[in-house]
Amino acid sequence: MHFDETYMQLALDKAWEYQGLTYPNPAVGAVVTLNGRILAIEAHQKAGTSHAEVLALLSAYEKISKNKIDFNRFDANRAHEFLLDLHRDFFSECSIYVTLEPCSHTGKTPSCALLLEKLHLKRVIIGIYDPISGHDGGVKFLSNVTMGVLNKECEALIEPFLIWQKRAFVLFKLAQTTNGRIATTKNEGYLSSQASLLHVHQLREVCDILLIGGNTVRVDRPTLDCRFIQGKAPDVVIYSTQDDFDREIPLFNIPDREVRVSNSLDFLENPSLIMVEGGEGMLNALKDKIDWLLIYQTPKLSANNLTYNTTMNLQFLHSEKKDVDLMIWSKKID
Repeated sequence: MHFDETYMQLALDKAWEYQGLTYPNPAVGAVVTLNGRILAIEAHQKAGTSHAEVLALLSAYEKISKNKIDFNRFDANRAHEFLLDLHRDFFSECSIYVTLEPCSHTGKTPSCALLLEKLHLKRVIIGIYDPISGHDGGVKFLSNVTMGVLNKECEALIEPFLIWQKRAFVLFKLAQTTNGRIATTKNEGYLSSQASLLHVHQLREVCDILLIGGNTVRVDRPTLDCRFIQGKAPDVVIYSTQDDFDREIPLFNIPDREVRVSNSLDFLENPSLIMVEGGEGMLNALKDKIDWLLIYQTPKLSANNLTYNTTMNLQFLHSEKKDVDLMIWSKKID
C-alpha cells in the first residue's frame, strides 16, 4: 500500500498542475507502472480532450514500444481507437493509478472505464468514486480494482468541480512579495514571474467571469486580457455601486468581450467558475463568498505599503513553483 500511495501522490501532483484549467471538467491525474517502474505520469488538461488515463496509456505505449504516436494525443476518439487496436495483452502486466473513478459515460470523449476494461490491465487503483450521477459506475466494468488510495487528497482535488455543479466556485487570485506587499513601483515592472503571469492568463481564458472592483478600474486602468497566451479575454463584471468609469481605457475596448458594472452578486448563485482579481477592498467585500485563494508569492521584499490588511484562516492544499515564484492553492476555512 505504501507504493500505491506514492504513485497516487504523483498522479495528484500532476493533476494540480491543471487545476481550474480543465473547467468544466474536474482535474484528474493518472500514473501507469510496469512491475513497479513508472512508465507515465499524465493529467487531463482541457475539457473535450483526452482524459488523464488515455494520455498516460499513450505515453506508456511509447515507453514500452519505443515508438512515437503519429497523431494528436489530445484527440480522444483517435486515441481510444489506437489503444483498442493494440493486441489484447499489451498492457496486461501494467497497473494504472487514477485520482478519480474512470468515466462510464460517452460524451465529448469515449468512456475511459470501457477502455480500461478492454485493455485488461493487471491492476486499476482509484482514489475516489465519481460523485456525479450518470458519470459514476465505471468500477463496475473493471476487475482487480483497489479503491480509496489517498481518498481525502483526491476529494480535495475535485472540490471546485463539485461546487461549480451547484453554484459559482469563487477563486480569488492574489500576488504578493514574501513580506506580504502587493505592488511594485512602475519602473520595477510586474510583481510576478512570467510563468505566473502565463498561468493567470490561462485561468482567465477558461473562467466564466473575471470579477474586479471599481477602484481597480479607476486607479490601475487595467486591460485584463489573455495576451500572454493569445487567448480570448474573459467577460468582466465590475463590482461597484457607482458607474463612473472611463470607457476609453483598454478594459472596455477588447473585442468579443462583455464588460458590465453591477452592485449585486446574485450571479454567484449560477453554476460557474468566477475568478476574482483585486486588492484589500475586494478581498474584504467578498470574504464570505470566496471558496479558494490562489497565491503567487514572489521571492522579494518590498517597502511598498500596499497589502491585504485582513484576517482570514487558510488551509494550504497544494504548492508548486512557477519559475522563481511559489504558487499556493489555499482554501478559506472558518
